[in-house]
Amino acid sequence: MKITAIRATPINLPIEAPYWWSFGWLPGSSRCVVEVETDEGITGLGEAASWHACGIIEQRLAPLLIGRNAHDIAGAELVCLPSWRGVSSNTDFAAIRAFAAIETALWDIKGKVTGLPLYDLLGGAVRKEIAFADYFGFRQKKNGKGGELTPGAVADYCVSLKERFGTTIFEGKLCTRDPEPSIEALRLMRRKLGPEAIIRIDSNMAYSLTEARRIAARIEELDIRNWEEPCVTFEEMAALRRHTAIPFSGHNVDIQKAVALGVPDAFVTDVNVHGGIGRTVRFIGACEAMGIDFWCYSANTGIGSAAYLHLCAAFPHIREPNQSLFRMQPYDVVEEGVFAPVNNMVAVPEGPGLGVTLSKDKLAFCHKLFVEEGPYTQHHDPEEPGRYKRLPLR
Repeated sequence: MKITAIRATPINLPIEAPYWWSFGWLPGSSRCVVEVETDEGITGLGEAASWHACGIIEQRLAPLLIGRNAHDIAGAELVCLPSWRGVSSNTDFAAIRAFAAIETALWDIKGKVTGLPLYDLLGGAVRKEIAFADYFGFRQKKNGKGGELTPGAVADYCVSLKERFGTTIFEGKLCTRDPEPSIEALRLMRRKLGPEAIIRIDSNMAYSLTEARRIAARIEELDIRNWEEPCVTFEEMAALRRHTAIPFSGHNVDIQKAVALGVPDAFVTDVNVHGGIGRTVRFIGACEAMGIDFWCYSANTGIGSAAYLHLCAAFPHIREPNQSLFRMQPYDVVEEGVFAPVNNMVAVPEGPGLGVTLSKDKLAFCHKLFVEEGPYTQHHDPEEPGRYKRLPLR
C-alpha cells in the first residue's frame, strides 16, 4: 500500500467563551488536520497542535513520503526526522510536531486495513471508559455562554456541571495576577461540591516561587489533587515541594530532570510533543518505570482526542483523569461530534483505527473560520494590546 497524497488543512477550533489564563484571554486554538491517502482508497487521519504544521507537512514532509509504503511507520520517521538524541538540544521541534500528525494518520490506516481499533494494535484494552476532567475558569460572555467573572459564578458553573452531567472531576485556572479571586473560587467550589469532588488547578507558570509559597499555604486545606505549573522551572517546583504536599504536573517532557529533582509528579502532554503515537507509547513506559504519572492534554479535535482515548484504553499506567475542554468546544471536524463526558467518562471509539470519521462539511466550516478570522492569538491580552505579557505575573 503506497502513500499517494498528504493534505494538511488549517482550522480554527474556538471555544464557546474565552477564558482567562496567564497570558490573557484564550479564544481557542488554530490547528492542522491531516489526511494521508493511499493507492488502495484508504485515508488516515491525524492532527497537529499548530496551524504552522500545515506548511511543514506539505512543503517538507509530504514530498519525502509520497510513494512510500504506508505501513512503514519507522521508515517514515527515518526519512522525516533526525536522531532523537538531538531532540533536547538542536532538533527542529516544529518538524517533530508536524510529523506526529502524519504518524498518527499512518496508525489510523493500519487500523483500517486490519479492521482493528487502535487500542488493539497497541496490545488490547484494559479499560473502555476513560476519565476526563471538566474545565472551569473566569470566562468572558459570548453568544449567551460563559460570563463567569466572579468566584461565586465559577463555583456555580461547576455545580451546574455536576447537576447536569454528573461531573465530579474538575480542572481549571489559578493564574490571575491577584490570586485572591482564584483562591476564593476554589474555596467556594470545595464548599459547594463537597469533599468527594476532585479539583485540579493550572497556573500556567504565572507565579514566582515566593508567590507560589504564599498560595500553597492558603490552598493546602482544600485537598487539591494536582497543581500544574505553579512556577516556570522544575527547580522552582522542587523548592516549592518543601512547603506543600500538593502534587505538581508540567508540560516540559524532560524526564531525566524530573527524576533527578523529584518533580513534577506527572507529565501532561500529547502525541504531537513526542513526534507520534509510537514515541508517546515509549514515553509512557518510561514514566511508569520512573513512577511518574501521565495524562493527556486538552483542546483537540475529535481526531487527536480519539488518539488519547485509545492510548488510555491500552495502558494501565494512565490512571489519572485527562484534561478536557470538550464541554467548552461547540465545533468539531468529525462526524461523531465533540466527545462529551457523562459521569466523568468517555467511551473509547470502537471503529477501526482511530474510530472517527472526518466530516468534509465540518472541516470546511472550521477552515472557513481560519480564513476569515485568521489564526487565533493565544499569547496576547487584548486588554493590553501591542505587547506580550511577561511571567511571573506576581
